[in-house]
Amino acid sequence: MLEPRDGLPEVITDSETLKAVIAAFAAATGPVAVDAERASGYRYGHRAYLIQLRRAGAGTALIDPIAVPDLAALGAALSGAEWVLHAASQDLACLAEVGMRPARLFDTELAGRLLGLPRVGLGPLVDSVLGYALEKGHSAADWSTRPLPEDWLRYAALDVELLIELRDALEERLRDAGKLAWAHEEFAAIAAAPQQEPRADPWRRTSGLHRIRDRRRLAVVRQLWYARDELARQRDLSPGRVLPDAAIIEAALTMPTSAEAMSAMPVYRGRAQRRELSRWFGAVADARALPDKELPPQTAPYDGPPPPRAWATRQPDAAARLAAARARVGEIAEAHGLPVENLLTPDTLRRAAWQPPSPLSAEAVGELFRARGAREWQIALTAEAVAAAFADPVVPEPPAPPAPSSA
Repeated sequence: MLEPRDGLPEVITDSETLKAVIAAFAAATGPVAVDAERASGYRYGHRAYLIQLRRAGAGTALIDPIAVPDLAALGAALSGAEWVLHAASQDLACLAEVGMRPARLFDTELAGRLLGLPRVGLGPLVDSVLGYALEKGHSAADWSTRPLPEDWLRYAALDVELLIELRDALEERLRDAGKLAWAHEEFAAIAAAPQQEPRADPWRRTSGLHRIRDRRRLAVVRQLWYARDELARQRDLSPGRVLPDAAIIEAALTMPTSAEAMSAMPVYRGRAQRRELSRWFGAVADARALPDKELPPQTAPYDGPPPPRAWATRQPDAAARLAAARARVGEIAEAHGLPVENLLTPDTLRRAAWQPPSPLSAEAVGELFRARGAREWQIALTAEAVAAAFADPVVPEPPAPPAPSSA
């Protein structure tokens, strides 16, 4: 499919045209396909730079949320409709920023996962389920570009062109597989999830952090990360474009003692880095001057159990429980054609194995899973088997390979 069926609509950039679109979509019927394009890797944050909608009776709309940033009225007009999104959790935050929050949704990517389909990207799903090929060449484009090129807009419009048809086909498959109720629970959980809290110690996600072995150097990473983040926010640029992670790690490993020494490092020789050299070396100097008590801990605070690789020596009973439960959950996932992580999150299973309920029962395990956010269908499939594995933690032997043919 190379062109939208109804032609490429004009991008909405003014409030009067937006009012007409709101009226048209409010009067239309059925689910509404929704998508958003961001400028990840180019701009700071994850705001939407284009929002695409399609609904039977209203056609397709392309909205510029930079020109018309308040879309609360559109969100309200669509509040009674089911929203169809692909990988909904990726777009819900940027949609909420402009006032659009679904009460009900259908996630086509998650539907594909529940069906056990091998490839669940939008392009492969549309191809395997509907038989159409979509051109996906602009997914990583800088969508903050203005004006947006026509071929980019065509790509964006096609992303919602078949989304409702894909939803209908996947719903039918879910119903035939006996998984539609599971999907409804999953979709409701996504729609009801609170906005994600800011990550604690976000600097610990710096690529290459595993190379840093002491707390003073960790402090350098932290100070440089926050200095970079402040500048990236001011310039509305992706932090990696302001200072690469590799430059932060190299400064922490080298610990330059002067701005001149820092400027001699290959990663700081470029014009852009030399222009901000006082900022970068100031962050290193601040880290050097910190008293020991203010240095970051070597590992991030975590309220869960230690990594499972340490269990065999520290808690062999817990290691046995985890191995047995993993095997049983894997069997259940395979029997139902599910990815294991969609049946039960690894963290939920690890926590239960480390500290199982006492007294042990399927009901108690189910309550523990429920407290960790597991849905009822997941609990119904796994709680009894996991409780049995905890009670008798014997890992089943893998099936023997078939005997060689004598032919």
